[in-house]
Amino acid sequence: MTGFDTLLLSYDEPQADLLHTRLGHVLGCPVKRLHGVRGMRRAYRLTAELVDTEQFFLADGDFAIDEDFCAGEVEPLADGVAMRVWQAANPVNGLVYGYGGLKLIRRSALREMGQAVDVLAALPGRVEFCRQTAGVTRFNQSPFHAWKAGFRECAMLARGSEYGMTDASAQERIDAWKASSSGDFAAYAAAGAFDGLDFAQAVGRDPERFEAINDPAWLLQHFAVLRDEQAVAG
Repeated sequence: MTGFDTLLLSYDEPQADLLHTRLGHVLGCPVKRLHGVRGMRRAYRLTAELVDTEQFFLADGDFAIDEDFCAGEVEPLADGVAMRVWQAANPVNGLVYGYGGLKLIRRSALREMGQAVDVLAALPGRVEFCRQTAGVTRFNQSPFHAWKAGFRECAMLARGSEYGMTDASAQERIDAWKASSSGDFAAYAAAGAFDGLDFAQAVGRDPERFEAINDPAWLLQHFAVLRDEQAVAG
């Protein structure tokens, strides 16, 4: 058991039900869930209204928590810290960083969240990046989901990290995404990386058009146009 509520935020991830069950098993507590809310910013804000503790664990719908993660040893966030992010292992390119990782987040910070393409980068307060790996981000559950992950992450990295990452670090991660070759649907993740770079180059200076990367319907349509439409249903 932990002193924090836990919530899984899912949209259309094929394995979300299984990963929701796994999260509760590892943490030893009921896990709340918000599913299918369109609009990433709106969905994150709504999570704050479903929990009963000021600080709570927040997991993406494709996050597979490590069996040995010990939530009972987690310290509360210090004053001025809005969120802590644990690292997650990437199954297609070997990267291990905050992408898709487990979060401990303040309900009040979500309610006061500002505007940013990478939605949680607009939280008021500092963000802590934990060196510990808490699980695997299993985004590669279908061709579309793998492509979407590479597309969104590389588009945002190319445009400029909203967490203050150096250009050199961003380029290293872009290169790794482009070289994705392990695990299910890795080729789609690599293709998404290249497509995301093209998108950032084309519209990166137009905030309104760039915001499309947070629109699930647009992403699905864009994937169908650029890639194999049959793979959407696959």
